[in-house]
Order: sequence, then C-alpha cells, then structure tokens
Amino acid sequence: MDKGLLAYLLIPLLSAVIIPFAARRRALLADILANVTLLAGLANIAWLALRPSVIQGGFADIPGDGFSLLLVGAVYLVALCVTFFSAWFMPEGQPNRAAYYSLLLVSVSAMTGVVTSTDFFTLYVFIEVLAVTSFALITTDESAGGIEGALKYFFLTFPASALIIVGVAVMLLSLGSLSFESLRIAMSAEAPAAAVTFSAALILLGFLIKSGVVPFHTWTPDAYQGAYAPVSAHLAGIVTKISGVYAIIKLATLLRFFDGRAQALSEMLMFLGMLSIAVGALAALRQTDFKRMLAFSSISQVGYIVLAAGLGTPLAVMGAVFHLINHATFKTVLFLNSASVEKATGTTDMDKLGGLEHSMPWTSWTSVVALLSTAGVPPLSGFWSKLLIILALWEAGLRGYAVMALLFSIVTLAYFMMMQKKVFFGKKGQAAESSAEVSAPLLAPAVLMCGIIVALGLLFPYFYTYVKVVAERIIL
Repeated sequence: MDKGLLAYLLIPLLSAVIIPFAARRRALLADILANVTLLAGLANIAWLALRPSVIQGGFADIPGDGFSLLLVGAVYLVALCVTFFSAWFMPEGQPNRAAYYSLLLVSVSAMTGVVTSTDFFTLYVFIEVLAVTSFALITTDESAGGIEGALKYFFLTFPASALIIVGVAVMLLSLGSLSFESLRIAMSAEAPAAAVTFSAALILLGFLIKSGVVPFHTWTPDAYQGAYAPVSAHLAGIVTKISGVYAIIKLATLLRFFDGRAQALSEMLMFLGMLSIAVGALAALRQTDFKRMLAFSSISQVGYIVLAAGLGTPLAVMGAVFHLINHATFKTVLFLNSASVEKATGTTDMDKLGGLEHSMPWTSWTSVVALLSTAGVPPLSGFWSKLLIILALWEAGLRGYAVMALLFSIVTLAYFMMMQKKVFFGKKGQAAESSAEVSAPLLAPAVLMCGIIVALGLLFPYFYTYVKVVAERIIL
C-alpha cells in the first residue's frame, strides 16, 4: 500500500467511528463532521498536486505514480459534493442520519484503500468493503425501489467477487506472489505462463461485472434508479468507477497491452467497451425516467474508458484516465440535479416534467454544461478525453472503432438534448406548475462541479501534462 496516502484512508474511517457517538444528542454534528473531514482532505490533496512549485516543475514531484493521488482527489471531491448535498436534502429528524454519514465515510476509506493497494489481495478486501457499504447506502430511505436495487446489486455482483477470489488464488499458485509488480514482471517474459494469463482473465472478468459493462450491466439501472437520490450520484460518480473501472485500467497496464501481450484479453476488452458504448447510448434513447436514462448513459461512458484501456497504448491510457475523472464530474452533476428535480417535483418521470427551466434555471443550466461535456462538445473537459481516446484508436489503425466512438458521441448529444427538452425546456408539464428552484446549498455542489468541468477544458494543457506523467509512470 502507498503509505504516503495512508492518512486519506484512516482519517475518514476515524470520523466514521466518531460520528454515531458525537451525533447522539445533536444530529447535525454528523453533517458537520462528515463535511469537514472531506473538505480538509480535499484541500490537502489539492495542495499536494496543484501548488505552484509542482505545476512549474511539470508535475514531476507528485508522489507515487500520480494515478492514486488523482483518484483519491476524485473520491474526496465527489463524496464532499454528495455529503454537502445530503445535509440539505435529508429531512430533519431522519432516523439513520449518523449511520448514513458513517457509511459514506467508510466507502471513502475503502475507495482510498482500493486505489492505493499494491497487491491483489488487499485490492479485493477493500473492493468487498466498498460493496457492503454500497449495498447499505442504496437502502438508505428504506423504499421498495431501494431494497430491490440493493438486492440486485448484491446478487448480480456476487459472481464477480467469486471470479476475482478464484483468479487471485490461481495467481498465487502460479506466481507465488500477489503483488502488482510480480504480474508486471511475469508479463514481461518472452512467453508468459498460461496460468498467469488465465488468472488475470478471471480477475478482469470480475471487475468487468462490477463496472456494469455490457453484457453484465443488468444491475446498474435498477441500483441507480432505486437508490436514495444522493446515493445514486455517489454510485454513478465514483463508486462503480473505483470498484471496477480503476482495476481494469490497472490490469491493462500490468498485462502490458501496449506491448501486444495478452492480445485476446485486449481485443475482448475493446469489443466489450464498444458494445457498452452502443448498447448504453441506444438504451438511453428509449428511457422515460430521468435517473434510469442517466444510468444507461453511465454504462455508455464507461464503455469509452474500457475501450481505451483495452487498447492500452500510452495515449489510450491517458484518455482512459482523463475520461474517468471527467465521468466523475459530469455524472455527479447530472445525478445531483435529478435529485433536485425529484425533491422539487416529486417525480423523475420525464413525461410528467417539462418547462422546469423557468422555475429551476440553475438546475437547468448546470445540466446543460454537464450534458455537453458528456457528449464531448468543445471546449469542455469531456471533449478532450474523448479526443484522446479517438486519436489513440485512429493512431493504432483501429479506424472502425474510432469512427463508431465518434458517432455514438453524437447519439449521446441527441438523447441528452431530448432529456433537456423533456425536463427543462418546452411546454410546462403538470409537475412544473408548482415547483420552485431548490435552495442554494443544494445547487452549490453542481455549480462547483460545472466550474471544474469548464476549468479542466480551458486549462487542458496543464491537465494533459499531469495525465502524461501518470501514463508514463503506470506503464513503464
């Protein structure tokens, strides 16, 4: 484990233990402790990565491989937005308020553990801790939809855990070690042992299921739609990305796809990535529920990351890493806005909405920024990550994949414009008549994330330098 980042794992865990006792008499102390913990951590990470001396030095002084620090920052950022939003979203007197914040902080600690692990067993342990906390968080409001979504999440991702642990066992028997470095060295050999490649394939398959990649996506829309509204943003924004997509990128670099190793696994990943892009986008076109449409959109966007990871070249890895961060920003905005719409109107059925732009202008226009970034419209951040992925595919001679990735970005724009028209633009629906804009604290996380989306797009040369350093360190 990266000991330099250990504090980011231990401090939220300590806060999670303290909250139930501190908030026993004053429930609002749970809100304060959770938000202060995450804000302090995020400020510290920002100083580590963005202080002037580090930027001037071309990010050469960032600790470790840079990837872990970047993802810990993304975890803290999304979790802070969710906890701050939840503090104002939850009704006063919510009975399980302290438990909810404790679970959120445990999930932050588990995700930090995932991205700082240096061996497969530690990675597996933290992934399972994250799965258990996610299961509990989905049922926060104890609704029938939440319980159904949680059960589907548990039972459909259980086979993934079984595949991962079997893969880990086979790897231990064949390699004698579970460290990432051992796998990297084994794959550098002239002819890697078949058992090593087989074990990596089992682990990879498990993480593909946990990522919600097609055809293993059936749990994702139900879990996102049924989950407590702020938890949907937490799951879509960061949890499934850390519990599945991160490991896929990591494995792609360890298996040395960029050297033409494990070619069958590389081609399988690219095929499933492209399939996810297509199926997710086409399914999103047919949805009438706001959150369900966003869930299928999330499947499609994860497809871009998996496609790039499957290619595995330095440029593709840069695109995958950058799109992972972008996904955390724009999906958090869209899911938090769906929660605001649900709070203001009492529904997420798009057929009952319409004309909300007039009563909810801030929610409407932050959604526009996020959807344009998702579709890859310049100069927003999503444009640059998709451009890197498409260029990497084109450069590798995979022209068909490159063209399809571009075409489905247009489909993404089409279904999001349909969503914007149904929910915010057009004729006022029944729900819009009595709705009003949500309070400023509920808007603040979406506005912050939109600011980051715009900043990452406009300051792309700086972020490109950082991601290039990350790609070089995790590949070489």
